[in-house]
Amino acid sequence: MTFTTETLLRRLAELTDVAGQPNRYVIAFSGGLDSTVLTHALASTRAVHQVPLLAVHVDHGLQKESPTWAAHCSAFAAQFGIDLITRRVLVDAGSGSGPEAAAREARYAALRSLLEPRDWLLSAHHEDDQAETVMLNLMRGSGPAGLAGINVIRKFAAGWLARPLLDIPRSVLQAYADAHALEYIVDPTNLDQELDRNYLRHEILPRLEARWPGAAGRIRRSAMLARESALLLSDLAEADSRRLGERSDRLSLQALRGFSAERQRNVLRHVIGQLGLPAPGAAHLDKIVTELVTAREDAQPLVAWPGVRVRRYRDQLYVLPTDELEPVASGVHVVRGDRIILPGGLGMLELLPGAGSGLSDAVVGAGLELRFRGGGEEIKPSGQSHTKKLKKLLQEAGVVPWMRERLPLLYSNGELVAVADLWIADDAAAAPGTAVHWQNRPAIH
Repeated sequence: MTFTTETLLRRLAELTDVAGQPNRYVIAFSGGLDSTVLTHALASTRAVHQVPLLAVHVDHGLQKESPTWAAHCSAFAAQFGIDLITRRVLVDAGSGSGPEAAAREARYAALRSLLEPRDWLLSAHHEDDQAETVMLNLMRGSGPAGLAGINVIRKFAAGWLARPLLDIPRSVLQAYADAHALEYIVDPTNLDQELDRNYLRHEILPRLEARWPGAAGRIRRSAMLARESALLLSDLAEADSRRLGERSDRLSLQALRGFSAERQRNVLRHVIGQLGLPAPGAAHLDKIVTELVTAREDAQPLVAWPGVRVRRYRDQLYVLPTDELEPVASGVHVVRGDRIILPGGLGMLELLPGAGSGLSDAVVGAGLELRFRGGGEEIKPSGQSHTKKLKKLLQEAGVVPWMRERLPLLYSNGELVAVADLWIADDAAAAPGTAVHWQNRPAIH
């Protein structure tokens, strides 16, 4: 196999079927072998593709040579008449995700900020990178989506992220660089085999290639098949999710129990992803399927991982962000003004005088206090004939158990006069009156 500029132009033309015509090619230009070949090939064919070029060099500041590398990239871009932007980023090495992941996050954040509508961000990932990624994901126990590896093109920020060299071996790119006498940066950290990717690159993949020539290409083809499987599973999950109700954060257990355990896990991964929440591990999915879906109706099991809590109530499975369940402060809070900011991310109570019905002027004039449940509360709701335990009312109304202790209660002269915006006490009600409106109310049913 050889790599030529015609090869690159053909790959880019094929990608327009997905992304349309690009506004600009924005090149992620590290100055290493791969991005140098990509930049040179694009510059050499500018008269053919006629797409404006912008190179972006991200300086992570992790190496003492980084100023020299930035200068090299600037000189290379100038040599070929390409505009270049250098962005210095701060890498959070203590983020817990590892130095490679932290640098990648910082790099893509910088690149994302520069993309305009219909821009293509071009990355020089190649066949060997794909093989390394698939192997890393295999060692992590990934499913089809992880084994699909790197996608050749996907939506990114305001434009697209494309990798037109993904089926080209690194050795072929090296031959191109040698043939054109291209100078490029060699990052010494690429030799550090304490890093998993480098260990695969220098120890494992060469042995695989020695035993099975073309191993990286075979792994890439397997990744393509895994991607097809992942897309089919995504389509199935989308169809299944429509059978679970209108809301992704509230799923019908009756419908979910009609699926096999495998389909349950598949659709749960999908809806959690659709909600933009952190992905569950295999153990969490298994626990949802074996403990929550099959639990008796009056049980209140919980499956949680960072950022997410999954609960059930009656015939519904609830998928909740953790920040909706912050603890609330106990005690008595005197109400001043007509807006009450609630603790624990619960939103705000707004008092609206002159409404069709609500709290009487006498009750409001006597002063209001905000409290939360302590147990034993009673209220006779307006229009009803009997006083009831608040616990009973909440059960009858189908308020989910984990929100019952978080409902804001309004008191006047020591008496419960309003339960959030659900009920007003009969002897505290008037028409017209001051209505209670709960803004940004979390899901309570």
